[in-house]
Formats: sequence, structure tokens, C-alpha cells
Amino acid sequence: MIMSFYDKLLGILPEVKGPTQKRLSFKEKLKWTLIVLVAFFILGTITLWGLDPQFQSTFEQFAIILGSKMGTITSLGIGPIVTASIVLQLLNGSGILKFDTTTSEGRARFQGTQKMLALAFVLFEAMVYVFFGGFKPDATLAAGSFFAMEWVIIGQLVLGGIIIILLDDIVQKWGFGSGISLFIVAGVSQEIMIQSLSPLSAGGRWALGTPEVPIGKLFAFFIHLSRTQSTQAWLAGAAILFTILVFVISVYFQSMKVEIPLSFGRVRGYGMRWPLRFMYTSNMPVILVAALFANFHVFGQMFEGWAVKSGGAILNFISVYIIGQVNTPQAGHGILPWVSAPNLIQNLLVGHYSFAQLKFALGYMLLMMLGAVVFSIFWVQTSGMDAHSQAKQIMSSGLRIPGFRNDVRILERILQRYIGPLTVMGGLAVGLLAAIADVSGALSRGTGILLSVMIVYQLYEEIAKHHMMDMHPMMRKFME
Repeated sequence: MIMSFYDKLLGILPEVKGPTQKRLSFKEKLKWTLIVLVAFFILGTITLWGLDPQFQSTFEQFAIILGSKMGTITSLGIGPIVTASIVLQLLNGSGILKFDTTTSEGRARFQGTQKMLALAFVLFEAMVYVFFGGFKPDATLAAGSFFAMEWVIIGQLVLGGIIIILLDDIVQKWGFGSGISLFIVAGVSQEIMIQSLSPLSAGGRWALGTPEVPIGKLFAFFIHLSRTQSTQAWLAGAAILFTILVFVISVYFQSMKVEIPLSFGRVRGYGMRWPLRFMYTSNMPVILVAALFANFHVFGQMFEGWAVKSGGAILNFISVYIIGQVNTPQAGHGILPWVSAPNLIQNLLVGHYSFAQLKFALGYMLLMMLGAVVFSIFWVQTSGMDAHSQAKQIMSSGLRIPGFRNDVRILERILQRYIGPLTVMGGLAVGLLAAIADVSGALSRGTGILLSVMIVYQLYEEIAKHHMMDMHPMMRKFME
């Protein structure tokens, strides 16, 4: 009775209906992916009405990871979606909640619960941003009622958050990949293009041919060399170099895989190889860890503003020594310094290196690796990538491992020998690579670059596979 009511409650949540046909064409998927991408960029230009004109975001370093544009209707970005996924996976992994994701009903209930949590976090995060001083209303418009103007801004943030959830739904059902991945790639790609090739100065003026230095590191590198400013030239060159290294290493890791030989039970002499990637859970663990760290910073800075506003000694103690602060004279205590990546390369080049930075950098790397492993294990269990689900999928395809009895339990034990270690080692590797990218001072946030490479690589493979199936009807019939 309770579950029936709960299922009806999930059924009234806003959603995008999936296609009626079994398989969408390549052009149809590409069309909807591009439409969502354009809509996302347009939404990022719509500023919040009633926001203080002097608004200055303190969350820009996390905006790329959260797929958001601060001060606009997309300020929340994918934060509520990812936060809901983190909470639900922790609850499901700890046994507090149980979802049978091996059945269609269980998966639907899991996805519906995740969407309901995401909507709740949309409202919660919007209220946190506004009530804790992140987004202050314009004083002239709020002259009548400051509280009412706060709710006007909250309403716009909630509307933007719901639109992002629905856009993610469109991509998952009608496009390639997921909206979470698409929005991260869009933000990181835009940031890399600006940071590498922008001819404008920090003030937004044309800088080429003037005494000012452009934002684009490629231009800045040659300009600093021509002015014999070696330190600044090395800083720009190091950012470009480490960006390229992250790209190359990420592509190499993506190509590593273990292939299990399989044969068709009813057709002798024919078989295939079942690939298990070294990064078995791909980019999702890093997205979840990076979003978790970003949420620590968002709520930490909001709590700091609340403590300053109230002036209470207890709140100030919690803000400084428990939660922690990063860019203040009181930095170095609490949680936040350990989930922040110091730019070690830049500090080494300019001579601002210290033991405390090395300590926090090592702590950040360890936490990133540990978090990636934990979320990798949870993701395998909740996304149908565990050995049992994979064994059932292989058996349902009419495949078997040569030399072994055709039993799903035997196949499951064999797969577990690979999937278990790959889940842990892949999580450790992707967490370490993301952490190194973050502390190296690349053109964009290192984690964002790593995620973008992995996402683009996966999209390329998915698009290539889909396009191949469109071109070869016999191959499509075989795959179905």
C-alpha cells in the first residue's frame, strides 16, 4: 500500500517522455543533443532579475564542475542532480534504503527517487544561496520588502534548476550521453578556449598590440617572452603544457581495457571479446567527488557569511576551525583546506612554496582517490555494472566463455575476478589523475579537463557506434 502510493507520487514528478520507437536514428539524437546544448548556453546569458548589480561570485572555481553560470538562471547548474545522486548512493550502499536495480521497477523507483531528491535540493540550495548572502537583492528594488525580493530570486533559481533537470532528461532519452556530462564539457570547453586563445585583457579590452597582457595563455606566453618576463612566461607555458599532458594521459587511460573471450553457444567457430575498461566506472566517481568538494565550499562560504553577519562567537568558531576558510587570513583550519587544490606549480615558479601547501595538496590527492574508489563501488552496485548483472546480460545474448559450463553463477565468479579489481584500481587511477590535474594549474580546473576528455572520448565512441549501425542495417539487426 505504501509503495503503491510512493510510486504514484513519483509518477506526478515532471519528466520528459521517452521516444516511442525502440531506437532513434543518429540524426535525431544529434539534433536533440545540439538543441539542449544551445538552450544551455542561452540560459547561461539570462541574468537573475533583482540581483544586486555589484554581485561578485565567490564560486567561479566550482561553477565549471557544477555546469553553472553564477548570477544567471543556471546558477545551480547540475549541483542538485549530482548531490541527489551522492545522497541516494550513500543511502543505498549503506543499506538504509534498498533498491533492486536489477529489475525495471527497481530502476524506475531509484531514478524517480533521485529526481525527487534533486527537486528538493534545487529548493534547498536556492534558499541557501539567497538567505546566507550569496545572492543579495538589489537595494533599490528591495526597498519595499527585502524578504519578498529574496523569494523572487529564489523562484528564478528554482525555475532554472527544474529546467536543467528536464534538459538532462531530454539528453538521456533523446540524445547522446547525459545532460550532466554535456554541461560539464560545454563549460570546460568554453573556459579552455577563453584561457588559451582570448585576445582580451582581464578588463575585457582588446589587448593585442597594447601594453596590456591578454587572458589567453598562448598569446601571454609569447608576449612575456618578448618582454623578457621569464617567470610570467613560464607560468603561461606551464598551464598550456599541463593541459596537454592531462589530455594525453586521459586518452591513454581511456584506451586501456581487459577483453574476455566469448563464443556463441549455438554457432561454432564464431565469437567476440567482451571489453572491461581499466576505468571501469569511467568519469562518474570523479564527478561525484568533485561535486561533493564543491558543495563543501559552497556551504562553507555561505556559513562564513552567516557567521560574519550574526557576529556570534560560536558560529565564528565553527566557521573558522571546523568548517574552515580558504582565502582569508584565518585559512588553514577545518575541512575546506583539505578539499581545496593549491596551485603547486605556480607557487613553485613564483617562490611562494610552503610545507603547508604540500601537506594540503597530498591530503587533497588522498581524499580524491579515496572518494573516487568509494563512489566507484557504489556506482557499480547501483548502475547495473556489477558482475551479476553483466553475467545475466552476457547469457541473455547467447554468449558463453569457452571451456566453462554454461552457468550464470560460473560466469559471475569469473567476471568478479576482473570487475572487483578494475573498480578499485580504476577509481584510484582516475582520482589520482584528477588530483594531479588540479594541483598542476592547467588552463581550466584540472578535474574539469579530465572529465571533459573522458566524456568526449565516450561520446565519440557512442556516436561512432551509432553511426556505424545506421550505415549497416545487418549490423543493427545483429546488435538488437
